[in-house]
Amino acid sequence: MKILLPLDGSHYTKRMLSYIAAHDELLGPGHEYLMLTVIEPIPSYATSFLDRATLEAYDHQQADQVLGPVRAFADQKGWTVRMAQAHGSPAQVIAEMAEKEKFDLIVMGTHGHSSLANVMMGSVTSGVVARCKVPVLLIR
Repeated sequence: MKILLPLDGSHYTKRMLSYIAAHDELLGPGHEYLMLTVIEPIPSYATSFLDRATLEAYDHQQADQVLGPVRAFADQKGWTVRMAQAHGSPAQVIAEMAEKEKFDLIVMGTHGHSSLANVMMGSVTSGVVARCKVPVLLIR
């Protein structure tokens, strides 16, 4: 099974990974995982003050901060993983990647801290569920 794991480095991401690790019978090491972090673009007015090398260094730092610890965790569990980073609106990028690469499942941790309408899931999670035809397993 191809499983997309959107990661943001939060406590909810760690809970989601712990859940997967604790439920080998459901999502064990026999699956292919893509661990994805989406970096929201820096506003255009701010990028005009920064050179390309600085922007690229920022992107790599943000991705490594999220993906680095997860890479070690996945290796320890024996999971087959690919790591990826993308730019844009997280919900849109996650949904587009899930459709494009034909994932069987998306597993996400939920936040629930943005607006009153999104108290139960979080704005990114709500956006993915609204945009995506791929099944989404939410870990709270």
